Amino acid sequence: MDTECEDRTESLVVRGIKEQDLTLDTPGQGAVLVVEPLLPQRIRRPSDALRFLLTLLALVAVTLMALALQRTLNGLETDVQAGTGRAPEVLSAAAGLLGGVAVLIVPVAFAVERVFHRDGMRVTQGLIAAILALLVSYALDEWLVEAGPADLVQLLTGGRDVEPLNTVLTPAIAYATAVRMSRRPHWRALMWVALALDVFALFTATKVTALGVIMTYVVGLAVGFGTLYGIGSANTRPPGSAVLAALRRLGFTPVGARRVEDDSSGSRRYLVGLADERRIDVTVLDRDRQVAGVVYRLWRRFLLNNETRRRAIRSLRAELEREALMAYAAQAAGVRLPRLLGTSEVGTEAALLAYEHVDTRPVSDLLDEDFDDELLERMWEQVRLLHAQRLAHRHLTGESIHVDAHRNVYLVDARSGEIAAGDLLLRLDIAQLLAYLGTRVGAERSVGSAAKVLGENTLAGAMPLLQRIALSRDTRTAARRDRKLLPAIREQITALKPQVEVEEVRLERFRPRTLVTILVSTLGAYLLLTQLSRVNLISVITTANWAWSGVALVAGAFSYVAAAIMLRGFVPEPLPLGRTVLAQLAASFVKLVAPAAVGGVALNTRYLQKRGVPPAAAVTSVGASQLIGLAMHIMLLLLFGYLTGTQAAPSLTPSRGLLVVLLGIAVLFLIVLAVGPLRRLLTTRLRAMFSGVIPRLLDVVQSPKKMVEAVGGTLLLTLSFVICLEACVQAFGGKASYTAVAVVFLAGNAIGSAAPTPGGLGAVEYALSLGLQVAGVPGPIATSAVLLFRLMTFWLPVLPGWASFAYLQRQNAL
Repeated sequence: MDTECEDRTESLVVRGIKEQDLTLDTPGQGAVLVVEPLLPQRIRRPSDALRFLLTLLALVAVTLMALALQRTLNGLETDVQAGTGRAPEVLSAAAGLLGGVAVLIVPVAFAVERVFHRDGMRVTQGLIAAILALLVSYALDEWLVEAGPADLVQLLTGGRDVEPLNTVLTPAIAYATAVRMSRRPHWRALMWVALALDVFALFTATKVTALGVIMTYVVGLAVGFGTLYGIGSANTRPPGSAVLAALRRLGFTPVGARRVEDDSSGSRRYLVGLADERRIDVTVLDRDRQVAGVVYRLWRRFLLNNETRRRAIRSLRAELEREALMAYAAQAAGVRLPRLLGTSEVGTEAALLAYEHVDTRPVSDLLDEDFDDELLERMWEQVRLLHAQRLAHRHLTGESIHVDAHRNVYLVDARSGEIAAGDLLLRLDIAQLLAYLGTRVGAERSVGSAAKVLGENTLAGAMPLLQRIALSRDTRTAARRDRKLLPAIREQITALKPQVEVEEVRLERFRPRTLVTILVSTLGAYLLLTQLSRVNLISVITTANWAWSGVALVAGAFSYVAAAIMLRGFVPEPLPLGRTVLAQLAASFVKLVAPAAVGGVALNTRYLQKRGVPPAAAVTSVGASQLIGLAMHIMLLLLFGYLTGTQAAPSLTPSRGLLVVLLGIAVLFLIVLAVGPLRRLLTTRLRAMFSGVIPRLLDVVQSPKKMVEAVGGTLLLTLSFVICLEACVQAFGGKASYTAVAVVFLAGNAIGSAAPTPGGLGAVEYALSLGLQVAGVPGPIATSAVLLFRLMTFWLPVLPGWASFAYLQRQNAL
């Protein structure tokens, strides 16, 4: 018998599965075999990673607040020093002696106690954290003293010869964190007393500052949590034997169990055989898994409106009650799902739910041709039963919809569901299943099957929620790949209910690109203010040479005429020059609220449509102008860069700077081509922007007049801006070759077009100023010239642009 068990175990190990023979001490019961992979001795808990990230964020927040509230912090420091300075000398000496000794004795005593309990790994982990904390605090101290921000060093040291971060307290805090002393109340209290006494003594001896103590504590926590996650913690998940013991307490009689594939949430699952020849499915909720994926859930909670958000973190008890309540409610509603037989806690670190076993498989395993009309209607019928009782599933994907051998549909994974759900959540369910089935059987069959069961009005109510942000992660990815899916589903619903008027639903608080725009705008404003602090704006206006300023003004104004000529060249239909110039002026007003590369394109497209150009032709005309403009931009950049290099040397060898730029562009291009998501993003954007451009260009080529307008307008637009920037440099006495200024403008304009800030604000100023300085223009002159250039080309046209925008709107030309 022993030989047979050993052979069976060895065969399981060969297949990558280790078997555990688990004997439960139950009267009258024999050994019960649980087949499962051996649980790892140590695991990396997501909660430790989350705490580590939060402490890093806290460290950054404390640093920024300290720099922003320096006077308040200095006042607090004075008050603390004054208060501790009044302490009797005897008390200070006693506190220093007791605190200094206790900070060392308490960790040692805890280590001894753990070693006696054969928990040496915990002590080793604490020692590693203490050593790392010592190295980190020492390195930070050295960096702060040698090269750190002066204001921060002043706040951390108070201008005295003290350590910015205390190299004794930091290892002690990291050690206490890594050994999880906070879970032992008595030891935790001793450690806090020791730290308090030591901090009090350090304050009385003026060896620390208030900010230094706070930073020391946060750094110690960060190192402790980082060590916990890096090394891992002891695995406290109950094994299969504990799960069977909990089942016995529920009245079941298990005779064997086998670990099966985890569910979609990462929870363990067991298939358990009972003495009465029944089988049950057991889902185990582990406490350490409750924060898995919390960063994604927090982001979704932050991104979406209140009614659609889910709780980011739930306790083990709340998760158990939620799934059980949803299962019981669905059973009462007549929905077909595995029947919940019981729930129980498994020690303090897990809980289980026992379900009736049903032989099913997820529809994600089916082939597309297996989705016949009857199966689709059965899926929608289960959704109808749910929604009739105001129950929302919230995770209708291929993994949570199952079918049995008779093609009956079962809904599983009820943990994410909602009872007493509002209309919005019910409509979200419908939108999710429409999108998923659309990826499998197409939009027409997906909508048709839903309409037979739910009705056309119900589908029309879900139409505004057919947004990628509303879908599950896998369905959202599929919809991103097939951009025609959601529009096709909307078209099918509209065909069924053409007169429907549905109020638009805004699910997002803001779009991620809005957050990027805010961050980049903040950075741009910071860089711009840094440059402005070096110059006097009044002197920029008063000291500029008025003759050259006039040239800059004329060149800036002529750029709008050149832009109008360029646009006329790419539109075979006749366009009046005057009104087209006004449209370009109106685009300068739109740049205040949109990135430079977006606002003008949208406004010109709208202008062409109002002139009677078909929408598709309007888009392709503007796309053709952008494509040719991009090609001309690159050619001029290479030409002027080449000429700039040859001016400094008699040979025709390109300049080193041009080679560096070309190599940089080549490396960037290779990176984009090598990274799949970046490559797909680039090709999708280019295809959307320039699809249909080639036929439009062929129409333009057939007219020599249009060719002259298109190419000539593109060149005049670039040259007018270069002349404007050159005149601004000359207005302040700067000296730079025309070709060098042209290179600076072309590079700066490219950066401004790529920047997501309105009009490239911040990015253009910084790039142009830096470029002029590289070209040999002194820093103050370069900054003044750039500010004058932006005044002429960005700020002064705003008022005429607003007037043009309003006029064109009144004339129904926009």
